[in-house]
Amino acid sequence: MALKFTDIFVRNLKPKVKEYTSREKGGFGIRVLPSGRKVFFYLYRVDGQRRFLNLGEYPDLELKDARKKYEAASAQVKLLKDGLPGGADPVQVKTEKSVEREEHRKALTVAELISEYIEKHAKPTKRSWQEDERILNKDALVVWGKRKASEIKKRDIVLLLESIVGRGAPGSANNNFKIIRKMFRFAVQRDILDHSPCDGVVMPAPLNQGDRVLTEPEIKAFWHSLDTFHISSEIKRALRLILLTGQRPGEVIAMHKNEIDGKWWTIPAERSKNKRSHRVYLTDTALELIDMTKSKGFIFPRAEEKLKDGEKPKPEQPMARLSISQVINRNLAVPVKIKGKQVFDSGGNPITENKLGVADFTPHDLRRTAATFMSQLGFMDEVIDAVLNHVKQGIIKTYNLNKYDVEKQKALEAWESKLKAIITANGKRKVVSGNSDHQMKM
Repeated sequence: MALKFTDIFVRNLKPKVKEYTSREKGGFGIRVLPSGRKVFFYLYRVDGQRRFLNLGEYPDLELKDARKKYEAASAQVKLLKDGLPGGADPVQVKTEKSVEREEHRKALTVAELISEYIEKHAKPTKRSWQEDERILNKDALVVWGKRKASEIKKRDIVLLLESIVGRGAPGSANNNFKIIRKMFRFAVQRDILDHSPCDGVVMPAPLNQGDRVLTEPEIKAFWHSLDTFHISSEIKRALRLILLTGQRPGEVIAMHKNEIDGKWWTIPAERSKNKRSHRVYLTDTALELIDMTKSKGFIFPRAEEKLKDGEKPKPEQPMARLSISQVINRNLAVPVKIKGKQVFDSGGNPITENKLGVADFTPHDLRRTAATFMSQLGFMDEVIDAVLNHVKQGIIKTYNLNKYDVEKQKALEAWESKLKAIITANGKRKVVSGNSDHQMKM
């Protein structure tokens, strides 16, 4: 009686000193290695030549599934020998598919590489994956999207970064380089590329961007330009409040109404960067921007998501930290389009327009700007450090326990007056609030 595999039979096969096989009639078999590995196979002949098709390893491939693969392959061989349509040599098909996969690997476009990087690396490992996607889609995808990833050379990287610096966005060029470099390293790790074209490329702009302070004309342009964009009221108010209070962007956007008592906002220790609670004086303009009358909890809440049928509402959350950075980056380099199509210069680089009218800056630069102007107004470093919640250094940290509440109030009120003068220069009176139905005149 011909042997017929069963689950018990396969499970009980024991390894021996030498490899051995066991076969059913028709060429379906299993190979047992000295290591204990068991591999299903299909042994057949085509044109007098012996063929060996590896079907898969047990127990990852169960007997019933191995039999299905064998029966499908056997059917192909029978049709091939009979000269009928659908006939094929399974080993040859497998080899051809392997070659196709290798060719596809080498033929991956930059657009496909970006997609694979986002799905396989950024999404699973980075909370800020959407920022990676935005950065890659804005420049690399536009310029290189249809090109093969293997065609991108060091020179292409350099030219792209130089074009970004050339449009007045050195910080954006650095961010692009960091993400592009990470993406090509990912491609090397996954054997998509043999090497990264970023090797040997240096950061396009100086990394020390810690001295960026907006000038008075830039402050005015920034403040008023926010009213011309289709962005949420929350983001407009948050950006203005960062400039007005000098507080860290992440601490501002996570502000909760329970932290506000009259004209003082207390940032709890668990939300503070230095893990120390911090009291911030709120001027009249700051309170106008906060607008407690419209807040349920968080002052700058994340937009509510549409709920599916039967889905319960999720707890309110503050807006994402990246939201305000994304707004600035988008408006510093808005793609110029004609009839809906991106316009490129003679060098093939996308033409962009700075809608903010201000050179490259970050939300944190607004905080530095507030501190610098308070210093220009004559306030001592100790007071400014107290406003910014900087930790005291040296022996003064032990002996000077003054919280400077009175001085902080004076400094922030003086900065408010100066800011009003800057943004209302030449007699223009603009609104402070981002709400069209709630405007405060300066």
